[in-house]
Amino acid sequence: MTLASKITLTRLFMAPVFAALAVYYGETVKAGNPNETFRWWAVGVFIFASVTDALDGYIARHYNQRSKFGAFMDPFADKTLLLTGIVFLTFVPWGEGWSIPIWFTALMIARDIIIIGGIWILHYFNSQVPIRPHWTGKVCTVTQMTLLGWVMLKIIPLDPIYPTVLAAIFTVWSGIEYFREGLRQLKDHHAVE
Repeated sequence: MTLASKITLTRLFMAPVFAALAVYYGETVKAGNPNETFRWWAVGVFIFASVTDALDGYIARHYNQRSKFGAFMDPFADKTLLLTGIVFLTFVPWGEGWSIPIWFTALMIARDIIIIGGIWILHYFNSQVPIRPHWTGKVCTVTQMTLLGWVMLKIIPLDPIYPTVLAAIFTVWSGIEYFREGLRQLKDHHAVE
C-alpha cells in the first residue's frame, strides 16, 4: 500500500473521531455547560483530516503513487468526512442557532444517492463509467465545507442560513449537471450499439 493510500485511510478513520468529539461536545451543550475543549478538538480533527486530502493528492501525483485503490478511496474518504460533518452538525446540538438545517442534509444525501444510482446504471450498461468532474461539483464541495466551518467555528455572528442557501444552490446545480452527463453517456452508449 502506498503512502498516499495510507494518508487517505487516515482521513477515512478521522471521520468517526470527529463524530465522537462532536457528540461529546453536544452532550455538554445539552447539559447547559458547553465544554469548548471538545468543540476545538473536533474542529482540529476535521481540519487535520481535510488537509490530508491535499497531502495525499500531492504525494500521489509527485511520487507516482496513483492506484485504482486510491482513485476509489480518495473520493470515498472525502465524501465520508463531509457527510459525517454535515449529519453530525445537523443532529448534535452545537448551541442556539448553530446547526445545519435538516432539509439541507436531506438534499445532500438525496443528491449523492441519485449520483451513486446513476453511476451504477451507467456501469450496468457501459461497464466503464468515465467520471468527469464538473466545476459545479467542486464549488459544491467548497460551499459545503464553508457551511461546516461556519457552524463549527461559531465566530461569524450571522445566521448559518446564508451559507446553507448558497451550498444548497450548488448542491442542486451540480446534481443536475451530473445527471445531464449521465444521460449523455447513456445516449452515447445506445448510439454506438
